[in-house]
Amino acid sequence: MVSIHNEKICTRQSVGKLLSVLLLGVVYMAYVLIGGVIFWKLEGDQMESQIALLKEERSILLQKYQCLDQNSLEELAEVRETDKKGIIIYVLETHMVLLITVFKLILSASKDGLSLKGNHTSGGFWKFTSSAVFAATVVTTIGYGNISPRTTLGQIFCVVFAVVGIPLNVVVLNRVGKYMLAVERKFCNIIAKKTNHQKCMIVCLHVTSFLISSVLYFVVPMLLFQEYEGWTYSQAIYYCFITLSTIGFGDYVADSNQDKEYPDWYGCILGVWIFFGLAWLALLINHAIDLLERINAYHKSGRKNHDETDHSQQQEAEGS
Repeated sequence: MVSIHNEKICTRQSVGKLLSVLLLGVVYMAYVLIGGVIFWKLEGDQMESQIALLKEERSILLQKYQCLDQNSLEELAEVRETDKKGIIIYVLETHMVLLITVFKLILSASKDGLSLKGNHTSGGFWKFTSSAVFAATVVTTIGYGNISPRTTLGQIFCVVFAVVGIPLNVVVLNRVGKYMLAVERKFCNIIAKKTNHQKCMIVCLHVTSFLISSVLYFVVPMLLFQEYEGWTYSQAIYYCFITLSTIGFGDYVADSNQDKEYPDWYGCILGVWIFFGLAWLALLINHAIDLLERINAYHKSGRKNHDETDHSQQQEAEGS
């Protein structure tokens, strides 16, 4: 009866922990999405006006300089993205005023996440999905630097959003990481009890879990980024590490190429990957802390046993 009662208590505690983690996760996701919507509304209007201005400037430029057509403009945009020195040499070797004007237009378009290719521009950075991803990079402190609010209200809201969101992010990732660690440890213990070599089995299960998680959070995203971003495998894996470690250099940023059309689900998958990838990283950190504490406890117990043995031997020697 006592064991059954204890099992019920443990089950209730497990369900309670799961519900608290889920509730915290829902609050976190809602906070990020609401922040994304607000950023979208605050910065989206300015982006629409910037798109209209860019179209007008491009039309005036093409009309004023008949020697410059759409193909030439696209070629210059490609030089801007691939070779910064090349366009400077190109400017010096040809019409200075014309190409400096074009260069300024290209820089403005690149900064705003707009495309000069074709007869239309892309939606820029401040779409709903990109705004939600930006909100996620703010609270996770990744901060790529490729996109930032320009309006006064947007900048003020960004400060307030980060002040509340960063501590919330730390709490959520810590709780989720600890819960994932507890689930993994419980699963490993259940499997290990069914074998004769429990310690060896636990180590093997932990290593297997780590390898599976590495594939899920590094290899699968690497393949996805290689497909939709056109990066090499080394660039994709580099981006995965820089993102999940929250270093965020900004030299490679997914869902930000203004010349590509991304699926609607792409930004959502990116946000989910960042959240659970960071939670997985928190799990690894908790795992490392737990491992160091066990090693420390093992050394302390070994030292204590050694001291007790020396003390007993000394008493025996004194008695004799």
